[in-house]
Order: sequence, then C-alpha cells, then structure tokens
Amino acid sequence: MRAYFTTVWLLVALGIAHGQQRTWTDSLDRKIEATMIRLDAQSVVLKLANGNEVKYPLEKLSAADQKYATEQAKAMATSAAVAANANAPAVSFDGSWPKRVTFSEDPEIKVITSDADAKSFIYESANYRYTSDVRLANSVVKGFAVLFEATHLYCRTLPIHLDGGSKHEGKFQIFLFAEYNDYVKAGGQQGSAGVFTSNGGSRVLVPLDSLGVRKVGSGYAFDRDKANKTLPHELTHQLTPNAYFQKGAMGWFTEGTAEYIAATPYRSGIYNVQSNLRPIIEYVTAYGRGNTGGRALGKDIVLPPLKNFMLMDYAAFISNPQVNYGTSLFLTTYFFQMDGNGDAARMKNFLAALREGKSGEQALEKLLDGRSYEEVEKEFSKAWSRRGIDFSFGK
Repeated sequence: MRAYFTTVWLLVALGIAHGQQRTWTDSLDRKIEATMIRLDAQSVVLKLANGNEVKYPLEKLSAADQKYATEQAKAMATSAAVAANANAPAVSFDGSWPKRVTFSEDPEIKVITSDADAKSFIYESANYRYTSDVRLANSVVKGFAVLFEATHLYCRTLPIHLDGGSKHEGKFQIFLFAEYNDYVKAGGQQGSAGVFTSNGGSRVLVPLDSLGVRKVGSGYAFDRDKANKTLPHELTHQLTPNAYFQKGAMGWFTEGTAEYIAATPYRSGIYNVQSNLRPIIEYVTAYGRGNTGGRALGKDIVLPPLKNFMLMDYAAFISNPQVNYGTSLFLTTYFFQMDGNGDAARMKNFLAALREGKSGEQALEKLLDGRSYEEVEKEFSKAWSRRGIDFSFGK
C-alpha cells in the first residue's frame, strides 16, 4: 500500500500569496531570496528582492522546497475560497447521524469517448466523469464507480452539509492513469495514492493501482477487496464546501472529517457508520484493521493546548501529519458522536457559524458553547479514556 500523504491543491490564488521572503534552493544547491506568489501548473512563481517575478520549474527545486510550495499553494487556495464564499446563505442542519449508508443503485456507466490514438477514454457514472489513458471494460469502471458514488452519497447524507464541489458539465472530474509516472507528471504527489487538485478545475487524480485495477493480459481487472482510505479522503475534500476552509476549521476539521469518512468501514457500496469506533481507534493508534494502514500514534497521545491545535496554521498542521491527522480524526469523531447528547449539535452550530462568514475564535465559540478550552479538553479526554486512549494537553 502506498504511503498516505496529504492532499495537494494547486491553484493560482490570492489570500496569503504574498507571504514572507525566504531562501529557495534548487536541485543543484543554488540559493536565492524570494517570495512565493503562486504555483502555476508545474512551476512556482517567485518575486525577487528587486520586484521582478520569475517562473521556475517545480521539479528543479529541492525536495524540501517542492513540499513547501505545494503546501503553500493549498493554503492560498483555501484563503481565496473563503474570501469568495464568506457570505454563503444559511442552511438547515436538521437530521440525525446515519447508522449505515448504502449505495445500491446502478452507477449508470456510459462510454463517452474511446480514442486509442489520443489515449483518451472517458466514462461517466451518475455523478462522476472518469478520463482514463487506457481502455477499461465496463465491468471494471462499474467496480470502482460504486466506491465513488457510495462516498458521494455518504458525504451528502451526513447532516453537516458537505454540499460543496465544482462540477464540469454536470459531473465531478476524476482522472485515471495506468502508469504511476504519468500520474505524478499530471500533478499527483510522489508517493501518494490519489490527490485532489484545484489546478485546472476541481479534479481528483488517481493511479489505477490505487483503485485495485491491475493489468491482466491485454486488459484490466478490478479487485473489490483492495483496501483504500486515500480515495474517500480526497473525494471528501472535493465535496467539502469552501466555507469550511476558514481559520479555526482548516486543518483539524477539514482533514479530520476526510479521515472520518475514510476510516469508516466500507465494503461493496456500504459504509457501516454505526460500527466505526473500533476501526477508527485501530487506524489512529496502530496500523489499521488487518494492517491496511494507520497513523500508529499509540494510546498515550500528547498534544499542544486544544486552542492552539484548533487555530494552528495549516502549513504547521501538515508538517506533522501522523499526529495531527490522527488526532483530528479523534476530535471530529468526538464532536460528531460523543459530545453533549451525541447528536453533533455543537458541531452543527459551529459549521453554521462558518457558513455565516465567522472564523477563528468567533466560530469556535459555537463549538465551545460556554465552556473553556480546558473544560473541553477534560471532556474530550474523559470520553476517549473510556475507550483506552489517554490524551494530555500542554499548557
């Protein structure tokens, strides 16, 4: 199973684009002082000390600077999205938490284009368009389309309004690659099993191997039993509304929710939500059920103060993904299923505040609901200690 990396969003955006000047190093160890303006396809645009802007190929930067540039691009995309959607209309958060989400319909597979010379094969299901660089049998497309459609249904069913996403001609865009190198060239991060990108539109890029699609003779076969947490994670990002990517939610909530969807037991179109606590614990504390991948944090977890964690800068958040992603999964699970009366009421109020344009501590006040951060720390720790997990927070 490929390593599970953070999502990379590549977007020409405003927001924090005009950041701090820093030292950039290329693959030949040459250095220059410059400020990142944006990530433009596979090049980073830098502003030099004299005010000139230069475009430099991302692949020619040092590995550390490539990572920094892609992380900053995601933060820029978030800032731009928040600015464009701060005044989104209020919606109702009525509805209870589902026990099970079942996609049992025909995914309605259609062949749109089949051009062997151009290596362009386009298929559609009910909500998605799949552009592949190799021809796939209808049965293979239907096999992985069920996962995509079931995840779409799961996200839309949760009473927290994961109602975002940008469609092209009425469909969410998925790009499939037979060769891993072609996936990376198209914008996938090396070592990842799938990625959501806003560069060129809202798209998910996926190597076929991540879908359990493998070459057999002259064709391809689908393995329905292949475990995959990366794709539901990325699909959740694609469906998360822009209003949720504000300070106070960006990081612990956005990544925690994507982890929550991905860690919920799934098989053949069914997400078993009511039985997700044990798999979530196994995923965060160890290596997942059946060693299918996990955060391996153990059962004694030390964190900074909760307030600091929730307001953490996104670049800092993803600099320690194992701890921060795993802890965020515990946090979202707590607010979804354990807090108060177990009805996610405070979480819904928090999300409603985000949709009204509030952010940071102002929005988090709805989640605290009159409690101090220290009081929430104690309640959170107590809830998980009953399940064998010990949390301690710094001062």
